[in-house]
Amino acid sequence: MLFENQRAFAQSLDQQDPLHTFRSEFLFPQQNGTPFIYLCGNSLGLQPKTARSYVDQQLSNWENMAVEGWFEGDTPWMYYHKELKRLMGHIVGASAAEVCPMNTLTVNLHLLMVSFYRPTAGRFKIIMEAGAFPSDQYAIESQVRFHGYDPKEAIIEVAPRAGENTLNTADILAAIAGNGEQIALVLFGGINYFTGQWFDMPAITRAGHAVGAVVGFDLAHAAGNVPLKLHDWDIDFACWCSYKYQNAGPGGISGIFVHEKHFSDMSLHRFAGWWGYNEQQRFKMEKGFIPEAGADGWQVSCTQVIPMALYHASLQIFEKAGFIEPLRKKSEQLTAYLCYIIDEVNKQLGFEQYKIITPATTEDRGAQVSIVAKHNAKEIFNALMAHHVLGDWREPNVIRLSPVPLYNSFEDVFLAGERLMAISKTIITHRN
Repeated sequence: MLFENQRAFAQSLDQQDPLHTFRSEFLFPQQNGTPFIYLCGNSLGLQPKTARSYVDQQLSNWENMAVEGWFEGDTPWMYYHKELKRLMGHIVGASAAEVCPMNTLTVNLHLLMVSFYRPTAGRFKIIMEAGAFPSDQYAIESQVRFHGYDPKEAIIEVAPRAGENTLNTADILAAIAGNGEQIALVLFGGINYFTGQWFDMPAITRAGHAVGAVVGFDLAHAAGNVPLKLHDWDIDFACWCSYKYQNAGPGGISGIFVHEKHFSDMSLHRFAGWWGYNEQQRFKMEKGFIPEAGADGWQVSCTQVIPMALYHASLQIFEKAGFIEPLRKKSEQLTAYLCYIIDEVNKQLGFEQYKIITPATTEDRGAQVSIVAKHNAKEIFNALMAHHVLGDWREPNVIRLSPVPLYNSFEDVFLAGERLMAISKTIITHRN
């Protein structure tokens, strides 16, 4: 599409957008009575207007039924997670049996690594992306130490080439092949939080399996953002949070995926709890853990009803929108338009003040665009906030902007660029 740096053009795209009505289903933060142009869904998604009613329903059930709410009412808590499982499977490309809402992201990462990182003297290494989100770094390091290995020897980080910002898929595959029989686990993010790079998950999975390794992904920035086919791609396990692109509220419940090929493997270790015990026999309270079938067998603690209610509210909106494919189509246009607008700002300034470090190719990125502000970066970010454009700051000079297709418009993107242009002309008084 040939874009135009005109408000009327952006408005025309919004008028043609079949998803434009979903914007009205969310609450936008305000500053002094003026709504923000919210471009921070990669960090925390907006609140669905229905979220309060979903929570109120569960509070009413608690009020009126108390402990009987576990088995009575329209949404008995004992089985509430099953409705979410049906919807979650569409988000990540899995069957309902392969997913389960539970805990929080890093807790689930640890629980899954208990099962799927099983180092031996000859095969103990983990391959991961350099610059992964700190939680992943800490979780992997601590798991390695728990098993008695030195992280410096056991963890292989694949980094960008000199002078580049993103990883080359060939380098990832070469690192996997080159370390061959020493690799126990390949564990990557689906999308890198800093650059917004969407990794070639099928290729990484095939390469990991080719050398006999287990392959897992942290999908914090991918789930609800890009189309995923976890089952078809033969990924062993994955986990994600629900509060970014899936709008389930701060600290929202996490989700896990375990491929069905592992369901009958009784040799897998797991840190078990009563809630993961076979549902039909759970209340016999007997010794000897018998896991529930599927991903549910990795549950430890009981259903988190209120966080699930918030997640449920958002998942219902995804279902009405047709899940990921229609959203992805709009997201590709929104992100391309944002890149175009940033280039237009540079052209008007007469030099490259803003360098986009997110991949230029559509298939290598999701909704996020990360830009390096070469001069006065933090001052510019603060000025954007003061002018009601809410993005995300990352040291030392990166601004992350994420137009989310469920609630952002093309006009949002245009107005953000217009304000960025005015702010840049005001603040930047020199360049190197």
